Amino acid sequence: MLKNLLYVSCEYDISQKNKKVMTNLIIDTAGEKIFLKIISDNKEYINKHNNSRENFDELVKIIFSFLDKNNINLSDINNIFINQGPGKYTSIRSAISIAKALKISKNINIYGYDSAQIANNNYDILPELLKEGRLTKNFIQPKYSK
Repeated sequence: MLKNLLYVSCEYDISQKNKKVMTNLIIDTAGEKIFLKIISDNKEYINKHNNSRENFDELVKIIFSFLDKNNINLSDINNIFINQGPGKYTSIRSAISIAKALKISKNINIYGYDSAQIANNNYDILPELLKEGRLTKNFIQPKYSK
C-alpha cells in the first residue's frame, strides 16, 4: 500500500512541474499615473508612478525594476497588454515602443486595449477580454487626447 501512495505522490509532483503558468504584464501610461501590473495565476503585483516627463523618459528602467523587484524574468511573460489610449501622446508612444521591442526581442504577444474597456480600473478583465477575442494581437493603434 505504501508503494502505491508513493507512486501517486510522485505522479502529482510531475504534473505540477509541467503545468504552464500564464504571466501577463499590463502597461498603462495613458492617464495621470504610469500603471504596471503583473497577473500570474493567483499572484498579482502592482506599481504606480506619476506620469511625468522624467518618468516616461525612464519607462524602460521603471518596467525592468518592477519585474526585478517581483522576481519576474522577461522569459516568464507570455502577454503584454498595452493601453493604446486615448491619453498622453508621448507616454503612450513610449509604452507602445517598449512593448513592440519586447515582442520582437523576446517573442512576447502584445495586445492593445482602449481606456474605455477598463471600467473602474478593473485591469483583471483584460485576460477575459482576450479569451473572448475582443483584443487584437500585435496591432496597436494609438489614440491620443486632444
